[in-house]
Amino acid sequence: KDREKKPKLSGSMATVAAVTPPAKRRRTDGGKEIAIIEGLPDHVSEICLSLVCSPSLLAAVCTRWRRLVYSPEFPPFPSLYALFVDSNSDPARVNPAIRFMCFDPVSSKWDPLPPPPPDPPLHRILYRHPSYISFNFPIQCVSAAGKLVLIAASNREFSPAMSHPLIFDPVSSTWTSGPPLESPRRWCATGACGGVVYVASGLGSQFSPIVARSIEKLDLTDHDRSNWQKLREMRDSRFSREAIDAVGWRRKLLMVNVKGGAIKEGAIYDVVSDDWEAMPEEMAAGWRGPVAAMEEETLYSVDERNGTVRIYNEEEREWREVTVVEGGEQMLKGAQQVTAFAGKLCVVNVDGSIVVVDVMAEPAKIWTVENPEGLEPVSVHVLPRMSRPDII
Repeated sequence: KDREKKPKLSGSMATVAAVTPPAKRRRTDGGKEIAIIEGLPDHVSEICLSLVCSPSLLAAVCTRWRRLVYSPEFPPFPSLYALFVDSNSDPARVNPAIRFMCFDPVSSKWDPLPPPPPDPPLHRILYRHPSYISFNFPIQCVSAAGKLVLIAASNREFSPAMSHPLIFDPVSSTWTSGPPLESPRRWCATGACGGVVYVASGLGSQFSPIVARSIEKLDLTDHDRSNWQKLREMRDSRFSREAIDAVGWRRKLLMVNVKGGAIKEGAIYDVVSDDWEAMPEEMAAGWRGPVAAMEEETLYSVDERNGTVRIYNEEEREWREVTVVEGGEQMLKGAQQVTAFAGKLCVVNVDGSIVVVDVMAEPAKIWTVENPEGLEPVSVHVLPRMSRPDII
C-alpha cells in the first residue's frame, strides 16, 4: 500500500513552487490521471521529492515514485561505472574482451553501456599477453564534467591503441569520439581537474623525449571541443615509466612517477598558472597506493600493502590514518585504483573485488559491491545515473 502524506511548503520552497511551471507530463491509469503526491501539482511534488537524499527510499514507496526517480524531471543520482574485462578468458592465449557497465544503486543491478563507436576497435586493446602472464597492461579511463573518457591503452603491436578518446555521456546514454591527440600515447599520466582532461608524458610507438615531457588538455565543459591544447612541458621524462593517475586537487594535478612501495618522486602541475613545481616530500611519502581527491578538495590514500586509509592534512603536511571498522584493512589490501565521491571511496583490489568505504562514518564503514559474473574490474568511476527508458 502506498504511504503518501501531503508535505507542507514554506519559505523558499513555497516561492519556488509558485514560479515553477506545471509539469507537462502526468501519469495515467486507464485514462484517469494519477498525481505524484495526492493533492499537489506534479511540479511541486517533483521539487519536494528531489530534496530527499536517497533515491532508493523513494523508489521503494510506489511505482510512480520509482518512475519519477528515473525521469528527466528528477536530478540524476550518482551511480557506479566500471571498466571490466572478461575474467573467464585464458590469459595465456586470449586477450579478454572489454566491457563497460553501470551499477544502479536503486535497483542494485549492473547494466551494460551501449557499445562504443567501432573506431578505435576495442577488441585490439591489449590487457594480457602470453609472454606477460603475471602482468596486466593498463587501460586508462578518467571521469570529468559528468562524463566517462577512455583515453589510453596499448594495442597488440605494443603501440598506442587510442588515437582519440571515446567519451560517454550517461544522461543521454551516448558515446562520441573526441578530437585526436596530437601525440597518441600509452603508459602516461591521465587525470582531470575542473572538468578538463589532462594527458602527460608516456610513450608513443617508441620512446620520444618530446612526448615524454609533453602535456595536453581537453576541456569537456567547452561544447565545441575542437582540439587538444598543448601546455608547458614537464621538467623531465621520469613519468613515462608507468601508467599513473594525475589527481585533480585544488586547481592542481598531483602525480608520482611509480606505483607500489618504491621510493617516489612527485610533481605538481598548477592548472591556473600553467607551471610545474616539486611535490613536498611529506606528501609523496604517503603515496603508498592509489590516491583520490574527494570533490577535488580532500586527499585520501589507500595503502595497497596493509589496507590502511589515510587523509592528507595540508597545513601539517602529514597523512593521518582513518579509523575503519574491525577487519576493514584486510578487505582493502591490494588496492589498485580508487575514486572518491560524496563521502565514500570506491576501491578496486588486486583480487578483483570492488570495495566501498564510507569515510564520513566513525569508524569508517566498509562493504563490497558484487561484480557481474565472469567480469574483472579494471577501474571504477562515479557519474550521474544512466538513462533508463525501459523504466519510464
